[in-house]
Amino acid sequence: MLDVEDFGVNPQAPEFGRLGVLYVSHGKAMKGSAPKQRSVLSVFGWASECLEEWMTEIRLALARGRGQMLWPTERGGRVGETRIEDHFASIRRELGLPAVLTFHSLRRSFVTHLIEDGFDARFVQEQQHCPVDIVPVQ
Repeated sequence: MLDVEDFGVNPQAPEFGRLGVLYVSHGKAMKGSAPKQRSVLSVFGWASECLEEWMTEIRLALARGRGQMLWPTERGGRVGETRIEDHFASIRRELGLPAVLTFHSLRRSFVTHLIEDGFDARFVQEQQHCPVDIVPVQ
């Protein structure tokens, strides 16, 4: 459910430009609750570079006249969670990785990489519902 305009500038990290913070409006919530809103700060330069390339080159070819969807399909809809999980599982099987590895595992890997790269534990916790004024400590 992400759109191109869901990104913004993080004044504490201007090096990420317009991709400094992602405002998630439709985050996972508890059963029966409204979607959880949160902000996620950009912390890895390579990730914002990849996203910038996606947005300015690849996405434009797919999204012609289809609005501001960040992850459009070639048929004009949004890429869904089931499609992502199916594709991830296909790649996982091709690589011979265990079935316990899911697309959601990447979220846990993100947290592990933050800790291994020396980010403050409080910052890592706050990435779940991060206000823009929190600055990564390295």
